[in-house]
Amino acid sequence: MTEPLIEACTFVIFGATGSLARNKLLPALCRLEAVGRLPAQLAVVGFGRRAWGDTEWRAHVADLLRDRIGKDLEEAILVRFVQRLRFFQGDLGTAGDYRKLSQFLASERELSPNLIFYMAIRPAQFGEVGAYLADVGLNKKEGRWVRLVVEKPFGYDLESSQILDMRLHRHFDEDQIYRIDHYLGKGTVQNVLVFRFANLMMEPLWNRNYIDHVQITHVETRGIERRADYFEEAGALRDMIQSHLLQLLTMVAMEPPASLDAESLRDEKVKVLKSIRPIPQSAVHAQAFRAQYARGVLDGEKVLGYLEEEGVAASSTTETYAALRLYIDNWRWRGVPFYIRTGKRMGSNLSTIAIRLRHPPQLLFRDTPIERLRPNWIILGIQPDECLRIELQAKVPGLEMLTRTISLDAGYRHAHEPALDAYETLLLDVVLGDRSLFLRYDEVRFAWRVVDPILKVWAMERDFINTYPAGSMGPTDANRLFEREDQIWRDTLSLGGEK
Repeated sequence: MTEPLIEACTFVIFGATGSLARNKLLPALCRLEAVGRLPAQLAVVGFGRRAWGDTEWRAHVADLLRDRIGKDLEEAILVRFVQRLRFFQGDLGTAGDYRKLSQFLASERELSPNLIFYMAIRPAQFGEVGAYLADVGLNKKEGRWVRLVVEKPFGYDLESSQILDMRLHRHFDEDQIYRIDHYLGKGTVQNVLVFRFANLMMEPLWNRNYIDHVQITHVETRGIERRADYFEEAGALRDMIQSHLLQLLTMVAMEPPASLDAESLRDEKVKVLKSIRPIPQSAVHAQAFRAQYARGVLDGEKVLGYLEEEGVAASSTTETYAALRLYIDNWRWRGVPFYIRTGKRMGSNLSTIAIRLRHPPQLLFRDTPIERLRPNWIILGIQPDECLRIELQAKVPGLEMLTRTISLDAGYRHAHEPALDAYETLLLDVVLGDRSLFLRYDEVRFAWRVVDPILKVWAMERDFINTYPAGSMGPTDANRLFEREDQIWRDTLSLGGEK
């Protein structure tokens, strides 16, 4: 199979000296250089306020990449990559600087007319920068292509996301806008589609007749890490569930697409989001739970509670833990609960899709020493281990009829295969013009429609929020979301991970 043609382009990063560019974008582009996936005539233009020229920018990035990538970075590759770098001094809020940018891009002969504008800036600036680009004609597709990449959050609620979308669409067509969700670039997340649709044995089981419930979890030991200004506005529900985890839900629940082109995939994901049963405000407490981490012990060390973090108001009721129970009202999933949760300062780092199958319909083993049959699980591990696992029951060797849980493991990545960062996949897709892993606006809109009633109720309840000790696996009161007592959170990837 031949690799797709990669066209020359100019990759402009707004916010080139910010944390996203430093930690993700520039290391990812350098790794693509190392594996030979960048076109020879791709240039990276950093847009920033610092009084730098190309020399200072290249030296800064070289030091940065030596620190970020370390001994795995060959000096020859680093030298080749930094030669692609150009720096343009400008202010995001100054209209005249965009005229100068347009002249710079047009006058430099080594810069391709095909343009990628990456918004590594605050979401509140997306519309303003887009308008400035349009004012000087940098949105026009005359004899070239232009792509605008925007990071989440795409608004802070349904109304603000609609306003942002209207502002962007005043100047850019939908096929020019790439709404990036880095979670979709993870290899295991993409492998959900392969696992489902490339293995015929899974499809007969993938419905309400065989599946008891689905759990989608992303929890981490990290706190907010000096990002109080962002997290106080966002909270866990906006930060993780509205974007990343609802996207995982669509991949688990979607129907087979007509093909793997971008529009067919996104059409099926939108159908899932539209089918999620709305949560009326009167049912929010029955189907949603929030909490905030308090002081605790993590890895043997005492850690602060959320209210003690720098920049957090003493009266804050921002949730650092959120859990939902959702239902998809369609033929395949009617009546199957989907449990989604996310949390910070938890006892472990864990990202999984855990699918529990129903018990066998007949109790054949009631006259044996078997006390109870454990359920079968299908586990798709995203972190800390990338894995595909099916847990089954087998007889223990010996004279008595006893069972134990065994697993069929399909390691996603062999030891000799490199671990790719999600941004490497997504940035290459931007260059290629492949929008399959990027969000269409109707996906964003219907995801906001799911969480908007919850946000409205929580916004009115500012007097109290449940807490959980840092280093735990979250508040025990979140268990009330489960339909039955035998449904419990799957807190580990290890065999028989139910507690």
